[in-house]
Formats: sequence, structure tokens, C-alpha cells
Amino acid sequence: MKKGLFAVLLFAMAVSFAQAQKITGAGATFPYPIYSKWFSEYSSAHPGIEVNYQSIGSGGGIQQVTNGLVDFGASDMPMTDQALAASKVKLVHIPTVLGAVVPIFNVPGVNDLKFSPEVLSDIFLAKITAWNDPRIAKDNPGVNLPNEKIIVVHRSDGSGTTFIFTDYLSKVSQAWASGPSKGTAINWPTGVGGKGNEGVAAQVRQFPGAIGYVELIYALQNKINYGEVKNAAGNWVKASIEGVTDAADTVKNMPADYRVSITNAPGAKSYPISSFTYLLIPTQPKDAAKEKVIKDMLSWIVKSGEGEVTSLSYAPLPPALAEKVLKTIYELP
Repeated sequence: MKKGLFAVLLFAMAVSFAQAQKITGAGATFPYPIYSKWFSEYSSAHPGIEVNYQSIGSGGGIQQVTNGLVDFGASDMPMTDQALAASKVKLVHIPTVLGAVVPIFNVPGVNDLKFSPEVLSDIFLAKITAWNDPRIAKDNPGVNLPNEKIIVVHRSDGSGTTFIFTDYLSKVSQAWASGPSKGTAINWPTGVGGKGNEGVAAQVRQFPGAIGYVELIYALQNKINYGEVKNAAGNWVKASIEGVTDAADTVKNMPADYRVSITNAPGAKSYPISSFTYLLIPTQPKDAAKEKVIKDMLSWIVKSGEGEVTSLSYAPLPPALAEKVLKTIYELP
């Protein structure tokens, strides 16, 4: 009897070992709070499966997945045609959630500010260098703005959050478009760098007079003030799930590969610095067992995980888009 029980245990251990999978991913910090929650929950619900995600920035995530170093990547910036062609691994973009990038600030005695597109771009171009500048004052009547130097804080790493922010600035400012332009890493005209959304948030909290940009949840978690932004319709809008959803709803013809920009979207209530974020999934997997787990995880995210995103101030995929994404997942090899 003991030998029989021992044999059963050995068989169970062998099956468990065979089913155990360690899935590795790397990339964007923008969605890290929700990804961390999702991957932890999925692993807990599927014994033997461990999902290890490194929040290293979109640039790093693209680099690692295109070189075949991780099982999936993550980026807020859709990869370019050139980057996809140069990749050692054939990839598909899977949109997961939507979020907002917000201008955070640390101005002594000031809790609320409005930023027009022109003023925001000129602050980051170092054309506006003091908080009591007349152009900031014009947009913020009645606010007691101090004669304090503006300290610009930007990302020091390759960043999808930087891409979203600079994509927006390139649309609203010709000087920005023809100067620093857009990308995950650019030559900043001024400022100090922070690694990750968390690094920028920490720098802004530390330095009076600082301004930076982070995903909304990082502003909320760190209790940092963030400003309203004038949208394409000319309305002042503070980042919200509803404003991000309105921006997403302006996409009437979603491309088959989901690569799209929704910054400076039309619409009375659209929040102008909104974006999709993506998981980058190899379509020619080296390990069929891992690919099966990844497909199951992706379908779980769309069917179950989306219901949790608003608790962390992300916007879920619109229902019609979620169905389209689910079909794409099912069609993966």
C-alpha cells in the first residue's frame, strides 16, 4: 500500500512538473500596476504557472522581445514597420487597457493648475522657465503663482510614457514636432531624468518647482497634484476613466494590427493625452506549451481581467474591441 501511494505521489509530482511553466515578460511601466495584479492573480489561479514581468520601460521591453530574450514584451508605443521588420521574432500587438498620461507638478502653495497645449510644450522646450510666467497666469486666473524656477523632470529610460507624451506634444506644437519630435527616448531640451514612472514621480515630489509626466495611477498613488489640459475641442479636461474612454471611442476604424494613436483626440470630453498599451506576443513560439499558457492568460485578461482595471484608474477595452482582440488571441498559433 505504501509503495502504491508513493508511486501515485511520484506520478502526481511528474505531472505537476510537466505542467509547470515560468513565463517571462518585460517592458512598459505605464501598465505595471494592473499587469502586476493580473499576473499575480493568474498565477495564483493556475498552480505551477509563474508569470515574471520586469517593469523596465517600453524601449527595453521591445529590445528584449525582438531579440527573443523574453516570452512576451510590453509597450505603450506601437512598434514601427521598420522595427517589426527588423525583429528576430514575428510579433503581434495585443491591446490590453487604456490609460492617461498626466502633467504632475510640485508648486508651493498651488494645488490646481490648467495647462494649455502651447504652454505645456513651451515649458518642456524651456521657453517658459518660471511658474509666474504671464502665459501660465493667463490660463490660471486667481491662482497665486510663485516666482519659482520650473524644474522639468523627464524619463531617463526608453519609455512608452515618453512616446505618448511626446506624440501629443508633436501634434499640438509645430516647434516640438520640428525639434525634439516623438519617441521612446528623445534629446530633451532641458530637465533632469527619472527612471520609470515611479522615478519621475519621486523626483517631482522631491523638488519644489518641478513638473513631470506620469501615468495617472502613479500620480494618484503618490498623492501628487496633476493639472487639467485643454483638449482639441478647447475644453479643460482633467484625466479620468471617462475621458480616456471618450478618446478611444473616436477610433471608428480600428486597424487590424491595433497600432493606433489617440492623443489629441476630438470630442468635447476626450482627455488629450490618452493611449492604448500593448502586449507584444511572438507568433512563432519556440515552446508550444508556453504558447498555450500565454494564449490562455491573454484570453483570461480580456474576459476577466478587464473588469478590474477601473480600480487602478485605467480604462477597459471597449466591448466591441475586446471581442475583436479575443478573436485575434484565439487565432494565434
